[in-house]
Amino acid sequence: MEQVENKDSNILPQAVRLNRFLAMAGIASRRKAENLILAGEVKVNGKVVTDLATKVSPKNDRVVIGSKVIAAEERLVYLVLNKPKDYITTASDERGRKTVFDLVRTRERVFPVGRLDRKTTGVLLFTNDGALASRLMHPSHNVPKIYHVTLETGLDEKHAVKIEHGVHLEDGKTAPAHVDILSGTKRRDVLLAIHEGKNRQVRRMFESFGYEVKRLDRVEYGGVTTQGLKRGGWRFLSAREVASLKEQAGVEN
Repeated sequence: MEQVENKDSNILPQAVRLNRFLAMAGIASRRKAENLILAGEVKVNGKVVTDLATKVSPKNDRVVIGSKVIAAEERLVYLVLNKPKDYITTASDERGRKTVFDLVRTRERVFPVGRLDRKTTGVLLFTNDGALASRLMHPSHNVPKIYHVTLETGLDEKHAVKIEHGVHLEDGKTAPAHVDILSGTKRRDVLLAIHEGKNRQVRRMFESFGYEVKRLDRVEYGGVTTQGLKRGGWRFLSAREVASLKEQAGVEN
């Protein structure tokens, strides 16, 4: 298994809002933590803090509630796997099939951001940051996912236009997409950019017009790629990649 670790992204955040720090430590939800702060029950470095905008360093600041020193034990991690074919996106499988967790092993318990079906390869993000994961997956935030689709036969222009405007599937119409037909491929290779995550959406979009998808590879998710990773390899995201994903998803750093 190939692994590339970026140490800068595998540590506690340098500075976080006080309510988030308390939530990370398991003291209370962020909203209830705000109530504790406003009530004057939280001290930072010996001083009572009531400003909700206060930020603390999990490594350097001393946070106390009553006589209890609070320590944030959660370490937020973000990584990308270059998913191979024939691996399923679950933690275990009753049929004994290979799963992506056979490839990704971290001290922290991480979860995939969305899913790729067994035959689909490419970019698969993992994190234990639930707030970011849920926003990345929600279509309202328009975080782009780009797929390289290889078809058995060339894509007709009229079908390309219909895909761009939305396709009626059994679970609803898809949102507008962007289609880029790669030159020199007899219109068989297509880059498709979407921001939804319906089950097997890309395959079903093309199959609805009678096309057979021979290969499907996700080449990008919110700007994150698998560049430099072999199939089955994974790496921690850089601080810049994490910041970009948070910005796209509207999550405060």
